[in-house]
Amino acid sequence: MRDYKVFIGNSHPELGNLVCQRLGVEPAPCVLKKFVNGETSVQIGVSVRDEDVYVIQSSSNTLNDHIMELLIMVSAFSGGSAGKVTAVIPMFPYSKQSKMKKHRGAITARMLANLLIMAGADHVISMDLHSSQMQGFFSKPVDNLYGGPSLARWIKENVEDYENAVVVSKNPGGTKRVTALADSLKINFAMIHTDRRRSKDLYSQNRDVEQLRLRKQSMLRKNRPIVKLGDSPFEEENIILSNGIQTARIRNGHVISDDEIDTTDFTGEEGFLTDSLILSSNHNEQYGLCQNYEGTDDEEEEEEGKPDLTHGEKLITLVGSVENSSAIILDDMIDRPTSFVSAAEHLVQNCGAKKVYVIATHGVFIGDCLQQLEQSEAIHKIVVTNSYPIPKEHIEMSTKLEVIDVSAIFAECIRRDHNGESISVLFDSLAVS
Repeated sequence: MRDYKVFIGNSHPELGNLVCQRLGVEPAPCVLKKFVNGETSVQIGVSVRDEDVYVIQSSSNTLNDHIMELLIMVSAFSGGSAGKVTAVIPMFPYSKQSKMKKHRGAITARMLANLLIMAGADHVISMDLHSSQMQGFFSKPVDNLYGGPSLARWIKENVEDYENAVVVSKNPGGTKRVTALADSLKINFAMIHTDRRRSKDLYSQNRDVEQLRLRKQSMLRKNRPIVKLGDSPFEEENIILSNGIQTARIRNGHVISDDEIDTTDFTGEEGFLTDSLILSSNHNEQYGLCQNYEGTDDEEEEEEGKPDLTHGEKLITLVGSVENSSAIILDDMIDRPTSFVSAAEHLVQNCGAKKVYVIATHGVFIGDCLQQLEQSEAIHKIVVTNSYPIPKEHIEMSTKLEVIDVSAIFAECIRRDHNGESISVLFDSLAVS
């Protein structure tokens, strides 16, 4: 069997060294540097002819430079007659740009996939792609590893009374990810919907506080669970609709009480919203009546470049129940704090959650994101993996942040790939028992 070598890029050397330690190999020598004019230079310090080469390079806060570094390294290995070149990318860059959101936009993730293949990559290993359909962008094999089993293990070991906890999706687009974790843990799940596109809502049109409360009670009565009896007396009942629906108002990224008066000048269509529109996602201004609105978990990105509407009110709705339970808000990445903070405040203040855990695979923490999450009294713990580089000083200063090491998953994947063993066994062995 031919040998293999592991090269580590500059984006996340800590994770690369951990992977090499678990494999029992030394990182292969290479010199990565920049010229004074900003160009990247790569010099491979060892022969790679007819060998399996693995390049570990994740996303980072200077991802454009590191993407170019990865492409040059892959091209150098391909030109050096490597037997097989595998790009190990724990967090795939530009993964949120995996579809065309506007008419003249670019599908940047597909372009990056094409660049990797053209540079000479024969195989790509990543973790929790923002959209699993991204695997179709590549004409070479892709292994999309899952961080869910590691997160589930942490939940079982650290969340008190986790059997009664509830996994919560902070937007409709993340429900598939949430239901997978809830099924593995055999616990309940819920969903939050934040209405960002409605120009008027129930609260902004009705200033009478007492009538507001009556309307909310009417909503809850109308949304009682529908229970269908089984065909035989021995069959269990089938609950068709969840009975928990709680709504609240958000202003400036925080939940506010019903008593506060909205002074924002709204412009919209005349008329009062009916109860059935509270859970509706039919936004006629952006989506035609004959089009399907696909729930997305990157709605914050869609609002970039638009006028600042943070001072306007939004309507947040929880479908499900978290009363007297620990709530686990799950997403694939934590990059900005607003949606997590507002969801946590709603769960604690209005829905009766005991504790709120914010859990994700990739901890990007743009700007002061981590500080804002730390300052939120509604959030008990923040849990991420080390797939994305987090400064050590941020980890040491944080009292809520927990970082899970996933180097063992990548090391085992590399070992099995080199030995020609099944990767699916890797998923099975990491599954929650």
